[in-house]
Amino acid sequence: MTANPIVVTQPELTPRQQKILGLIVQAYINTATPVSSKFIQEMGDLGVSSATIRNEMATLEALGFLTHPHTSAGRVPTDKGYRYFVEKLIGDVELPQAERNMIRHQFHQAKLEMSQWMQLAAAILARSARSAALVTAPKLENPRLRHLELLSTQSQLVLLVVVFQGGIVRQRYITVKEPITQSTLSQIAAKFNSVGHNLEVASLKTKLTDLSEFEEEVLNVLIELASEADDLPLNEIYRDGLTEVLQEPEFVSRDEANTLVSAFEQPAFLNKVINAPVGTVQVVIGGEGQWRELSACSMVLARYGVEGFATGALGVLGPTRMPYGRAIGTVRYVADLMSDLVSELYVDDAASVDN
Repeated sequence: MTANPIVVTQPELTPRQQKILGLIVQAYINTATPVSSKFIQEMGDLGVSSATIRNEMATLEALGFLTHPHTSAGRVPTDKGYRYFVEKLIGDVELPQAERNMIRHQFHQAKLEMSQWMQLAAAILARSARSAALVTAPKLENPRLRHLELLSTQSQLVLLVVVFQGGIVRQRYITVKEPITQSTLSQIAAKFNSVGHNLEVASLKTKLTDLSEFEEEVLNVLIELASEADDLPLNEIYRDGLTEVLQEPEFVSRDEANTLVSAFEQPAFLNKVINAPVGTVQVVIGGEGQWRELSACSMVLARYGVEGFATGALGVLGPTRMPYGRAIGTVRYVADLMSDLVSELYVDDAASVDN
């Protein structure tokens, strides 16, 4: 169901211990209040005494799944407890069908512009998962040529304008030894477009032969621009919901709030986490010992897109007391929708041309 950043061997718990741990995690997520044995006895329908429940809670604490604030007899989950809950106890994490239908309808109502999809995805994630949300723009893995233009500007300068698949536009001036007429430039551009439309730019070297010196220069510049587009960092990040998350009791402290804001706003940190292998869905709880910035936070991340064409990432960030089931279900569903949209934008069009 989830791909974890660290593989942790969890001790086996008895069914009763699992039930008690699940009740404590769910109650603490809902109330942010330490959970007492009396609450478990009233709500758990376990058929055992309060003393037995206290003994089980003490065992869970000894195993590292629970802890208790020094001012309270109640217990709260540890990061290890949340991890066990996510891995073993969470159950069905799909969003209700009516909610999935509503989200899908919102996407279909949006214009076919990637920026609108990403803004919408961030807003839906924040609202549905009740967490701060982030979405990165899809990154072209092997840029393909959509359209090339060569424009005469001055006597010895030609402007090359290239549009890669997905709408990424780049341009570069080329210095020529002798002026070239616009008619000739248009013919050369037509040659490149005819042979290279929707091809990976790197493969053009084998497709275009008998090139003039200037055409060789155009090809080299085109390959260089494609390489730059492929190497772009994931610095275009859409965000939503941070203000609401900062109202949670975990972030009343200015230090904790600043840590969350820093993790949420710094592209370098976000790229480092998002670029970790995520599989289908990745749950990062309390930083997993890798990211100090997330020690009081959890993230649920997923990669979206089409391998070999374009991929991005999306996810939600909040306190470790996060509604994990809802967060996982929302992230997975929105990632699936975004993958469909990327496929329509990048793959289906290319396939229709190739056929």
